Amino acid sequence: MIKQAKDRDRALAQGKTVRPDGDIEMDEDREEGEEGEEEEAEDEASSGAKTIVIHIGSQNLRVGLANDALPKTVPMVIARRAPLSESEEGDGEPSPKRIKLDNGLPPPEPEKRFGEDFAKKFAGMSNDLKIRMRMNKRKVLPQSRDMVTSYNRRTIYETITEHNDTMRIEWTDTGGYDGTDSPEYITGKAALRIPDESTPRYKLYWPIRHGWINEDEYKSKRFLYEDIRIIVEEAIKSQLGLEFRTRRDWAQYSCVIVIPDYYERTYVTSLLDLAISDFGFGRVCFIQESLAASFGAGFTTCCIVDMGAQKTSISCVEDGMVIDNSRVNLKYGGRDVTETFVKMILYNHFPYADINLKRRYDFLLAEELKQKFCTMTEADISVQLYDFHLRAPNQSTRKYTFKIYDEVILAPMGFFRPDIFDNTRKLSGRRKLVDKSYDLYDGKPNDPSSSAQAEILTMITPEEAITSTSKTEEAKVNGATSGTTTNGHKEEPSSTESPRPSFSRSHELDGTPLASVASSPVRQLEATPQPDENGTPIVRDEKAKPEEEEEEPVSIERRDDILPIYPLPDAVMTSITHAARGSGQKTRDLLGSIMLAGGSSVIPGLAQLLEDRLQTMLPGYSKDILIGRPPRELDPQVVVWKGGAVFGRMSRTNDSWINAFLYERLGERVLAHKLMWAW
Repeated sequence: MIKQAKDRDRALAQGKTVRPDGDIEMDEDREEGEEGEEEEAEDEASSGAKTIVIHIGSQNLRVGLANDALPKTVPMVIARRAPLSESEEGDGEPSPKRIKLDNGLPPPEPEKRFGEDFAKKFAGMSNDLKIRMRMNKRKVLPQSRDMVTSYNRRTIYETITEHNDTMRIEWTDTGGYDGTDSPEYITGKAALRIPDESTPRYKLYWPIRHGWINEDEYKSKRFLYEDIRIIVEEAIKSQLGLEFRTRRDWAQYSCVIVIPDYYERTYVTSLLDLAISDFGFGRVCFIQESLAASFGAGFTTCCIVDMGAQKTSISCVEDGMVIDNSRVNLKYGGRDVTETFVKMILYNHFPYADINLKRRYDFLLAEELKQKFCTMTEADISVQLYDFHLRAPNQSTRKYTFKIYDEVILAPMGFFRPDIFDNTRKLSGRRKLVDKSYDLYDGKPNDPSSSAQAEILTMITPEEAITSTSKTEEAKVNGATSGTTTNGHKEEPSSTESPRPSFSRSHELDGTPLASVASSPVRQLEATPQPDENGTPIVRDEKAKPEEEEEEPVSIERRDDILPIYPLPDAVMTSITHAARGSGQKTRDLLGSIMLAGGSSVIPGLAQLLEDRLQTMLPGYSKDILIGRPPRELDPQVVVWKGGAVFGRMSRTNDSWINAFLYERLGERVLAHKLMWAW
């Protein structure tokens, strides 16, 4: 109707005759040409109707057509039939993990259930917050924590019958008591609504963890990628309403896949094979997350801080390209905030003391509590009374009231103090199923590298570990290049082959490790030209150093036993330092265009606190630092997907599409020719 009205108005403006039925009288010789133009315009307008955009995350999958306003969000989880549910495995040990006494039970005092180390860190962060609030002239009651714990000890829940609960939950029906009609698997939101004690039992599998494939919970690489395929396929069919019955139906659609900035080659090649060989898409292209975020927000030069559920990535984008050496990938996110928040409220005698994040309804409850109450605005910190409803399968709804104080700000403060997070099992199972990608010619690992990430790994690794790591890596290279003879004895390496240089030899500065002197991001940014008192930039040569001059600790960079955990402000400075490469103007441009994206960035007050920290650390650039959110009221959680949709509609300028013909001829080598960045 809108199109017909526009055609009618256009015809009247051009002096044509419009019949009462709405048809337009036009010359026969012009009719065919104008119809062709209209069809071309329609095709141009609907160019995204046949393009599916997929963004796979650790906790959520976002999928939609490129011409959709917003994507569909589906939990990146699959429930499979199993003897035990995840809450029953490991003798039913809860999460977060409690300390057990000699009798096998946790201590009766909640303050002792998570160990002395956590108690000291929690108390230290609480005292620091009081000092900061007093400095900012905010009222701090002296007995706030005692008020919270004394109330929570006394409170008793209220029982609400099912017919009086207007917000009751519909749990997923798994097919009756005998289990004969039960499906083999269930995906998405329905999987999280399966009762833990269902018949038959189902266990939840999350194929992506901390931005990596989840090698810890899977026994086979084939099953892992099969679960990714099933989750994506079910989401496309159920959420987008597309019925693909034959392979020809899939071939009519194109696919844009959003991948991490700091990706692993085997992951990308597996997704390419999945999209073309298994799904049968007509063509596929890839885009990096930070570049997609800049597309979605409309920025040309920016520093993207993408804070997801289990990883936080930082990259600088300039003129439509991600600056390789600025890429930082940290293994913490909103899920760590949820777990820490639960530990803190339990520490303060939370009335629902049996909360267990391995139980599905408790996990959903904890996420809800975090989203409702967590904030980083100091003005909101006071002793307050809240309530929540516990809804569990086959139980009456319970209404709890509880008091809370500084837990709401100290839990997300873990982004600035990540040692409060529990990082013990994040490397579990790493490289168990999928090895690194190695170069076909020299046999060296060829996954992407970043000097910013290497610097962070160097900063958090003790010097003795660096030395032992370099020796181990060098021994591995020597052993790999020497080979073995038929009788089992190793051959000596030939004189033409040289072992890879170790980090401890190549990256020392006057006998001092790089980590202790030159690598500090504050030192490097202070070495860049600072504005004078009037704010006038100091004139200097703005040319960046050649790429070849920058040394990179290769051996420490590619170590898989080092977990990248680093405070967020320091990581942002490190990324910008390596992106600017000594250019004062580029440093100011990047500091003035920091954008927060991802689901964890929506915590109130996070942007302002991060901005204040950066201004304190870099007083010479305090006027230039600006942290913003995506414009046009765009949800930070979907800005990356939105950028992928914009990229998918760029049919005239996007030359990175890979079709089945090219993939059949070249295999994964086609990525070196088609990707927009250096593969």
